[in-house]
Formats: sequence, structure tokens, C-alpha cells
Amino acid sequence: MADFPSKVSTQTSTPVQGGARSSLPGLGALRPDPGFLRSVLGALMIVEIVVGLLAWALIANTPYHYYSIYGWVMFVAVFLWLVTIIFFVIYVWQLHLKLYMVPWPLVLMIFNVSATVLYITGFITAAVAVQRTSIAGSYIYDKRAAASFFTCVVMIAYGVSAFFSFRAWKGMGSNAATSQMAGGYS
Repeated sequence: MADFPSKVSTQTSTPVQGGARSSLPGLGALRPDPGFLRSVLGALMIVEIVVGLLAWALIANTPYHYYSIYGWVMFVAVFLWLVTIIFFVIYVWQLHLKLYMVPWPLVLMIFNVSATVLYITGFITAAVAVQRTSIAGSYIYDKRAAASFFTCVVMIAYGVSAFFSFRAWKGMGSNAATSQMAGGYS
């Protein structure tokens, strides 16, 4: 009994290999999640980012600042593109698991529904403004028409994302154990 304190180890975790430590506490085990990239929500986010970039880049490549109507379309496209990139990074790097106090399926559903509504207004605005702000068949007309088309594609992608994020929020098609294991996305 006298040698008991010398046999007790107070170490509670394994030492860091190679001495490398994360500069932020609690973020040392972050790894990208390839499962999210293969999920429906991950693929839709990639589509929203790529096609959303096409939509606002086509509008930005025209003299849109002469027409205030395109200011709204640019705001919607650029703002939602940036927020989608932020959500994409959060889910790919599994930060939603570290910030467990936030109801991520609900937040993602609210964002996707809001983005769908905003893109509906942006699409209608862009589609109506094409004929009024440029001459049919001109280079600028073609860019604005293409931007209107890609705005419609992004609007549809956000609508589909809203549907799937609603299903993830309600937990349809799975039980609590599989939805927790999958990280909240299907």
C-alpha cells in the first residue's frame, strides 16, 4: 500500500504526436468530411456556389450600375453566395459538431427557405430587366439573359436544398441515432 501513489498515473489523455498543437483550443481534431461532399445537401451547396458565381459574374460583367434594378440582383446573388460558402465551410470542416448548441438543421432550413424567396425576387427582377435594359441580340443582352437563366437555376437549387434541409430538420426517413451519426444531413 505504501507504493500506491507511485503507480497512479494522472495523465488523462494521450500526448500530442510530434509536438504539433492547434492554435485554437478545441479545434485540433478538425478534418474535412468527405461524406458531406457526397451527400445531397453537399452536392446542392456546390451547385449553388458554382452556378451562383456564374450568375453574379455575368451581371457584374455588364454595366449594371447604370440600372438600379440590377443592384438588387447583385446584392441577392453575392450575399447568398458568400453565406453559402460560409455554411459549406462549416459543414465540410465539421464545425457544426463543435458548435453543438446551435440547431444546425433548423438554421440551414431557414437559410435555404430565405434564399429561395430572395432568389425568386432576384430571378423575376433579372428576367424583367433584360429586355428593358439592353438591345436584343447584343453582347450585353446575352450576358444578362444568361445571368437570368443561371439565377433561375440557383433558385431551383435553393428550393431543392430547402426541401432536403426540411427533411433533415424533421428527421424524415431516419431515426434519431442515424441522423446523429450522419451529422444531420442525408
